[in-house]
Amino acid sequence: MNLFDVYPLINVTPVKALGSKLWDEKGDEYTDLYGGHAVISIGHSHPHFNQRIKDQLDKITFYSNSVHIPIQQQLAKKLGEMSGYPDFNLFLCNSGAEANENALKLASFSTGKSGFISFSGAFHGRTSGAVVLTDNPKIIAPSNQRGDAYILPWGNSEAVETQLKAGNIAGIIIEGIQGVGGIQVPSPEFLLTLSKLAKEYGAKLILDEVQSGYGRTGKFFAHQWVEGLVPDLITMAKGMGNGYPIGGVLIHPDFKASYGLLGTTFGGNHLACAAGLAVLEVIESEKLMTHAEKMGEYLIAELNEIPGVTEVRGKGLMIGVDLDRDAAPVRSELVTKYKIFTGSSAGKQTIRLLPPLNIGINELSSFIDSLKKILD
Repeated sequence: MNLFDVYPLINVTPVKALGSKLWDEKGDEYTDLYGGHAVISIGHSHPHFNQRIKDQLDKITFYSNSVHIPIQQQLAKKLGEMSGYPDFNLFLCNSGAEANENALKLASFSTGKSGFISFSGAFHGRTSGAVVLTDNPKIIAPSNQRGDAYILPWGNSEAVETQLKAGNIAGIIIEGIQGVGGIQVPSPEFLLTLSKLAKEYGAKLILDEVQSGYGRTGKFFAHQWVEGLVPDLITMAKGMGNGYPIGGVLIHPDFKASYGLLGTTFGGNHLACAAGLAVLEVIESEKLMTHAEKMGEYLIAELNEIPGVTEVRGKGLMIGVDLDRDAAPVRSELVTKYKIFTGSSAGKQTIRLLPPLNIGINELSSFIDSLKKILD
């Protein structure tokens, strides 16, 4: 049996990882400035993370959500404290797409409506509800097509209000910062207008923080850079488990739970919660949000001084770098010659940077020097 061929692969086979470093089967060392799509938040093989998992393995690894699982409540309490949303409720699942699916379902249940709005450049997942709100026709199958999913122009609040006036809109979903779309940062004015319009027309505002959350931007969630913005639903995954599959939805207390409304078999299992707690504990103890903000400021300032770089966008350690040329050959040379992983985006001239939050300044300086040499 062969694997179903779904991705073009970088010709590297990592066999060991620690912090922001990877090693292949030949012993060559690489610097990871991509974190496997922003998943590695506290660094590869962090000793506290590993120990948390090992300790949980010796107790119990899994039972379904038909029994009491106290570690779920421990995770919810810690997450509420660190995120600044202690009054919200938490639904645990397994991935970002699944988090978004459940947020869409909650918005639809609550409003009694079926339609949704997203924005150009959006990526919300590959599952049936999330994919139709993702701005990539190539991954939307005929069975996913629906007439009440509207992908509107980025930043155009007038188009949003026009669609809301037409009726039947259950919710608006937007990324805290667009990831796949090339690190596009929504303006505070746009986000606040979306919140106002959602309330005015009886829709729910969903902040997709799957990639932009968990301290990556220097705040726990990217939307928290906007003072006064409180979404109805916040979705999370990626950096939440540092490589262990876990996702979640933060749910405004106005939503009322009922048995059977949502459900999951694997979501919130013992190992996933141990991973989730370890991530929060490391972010807190190592002050990684402050570190991410500081490293991001350094990196953005240095990138803006490089000839051949046309634009730099982002916050903290979620950065998009536009070049004056196709980025693919540059990324390839970074890997093959300088042993540095970076990411792509929908824009062919964009490099995406999503390193572990504990990345050091030496690794970032080496990347800057390497990029200068390539672009010169």
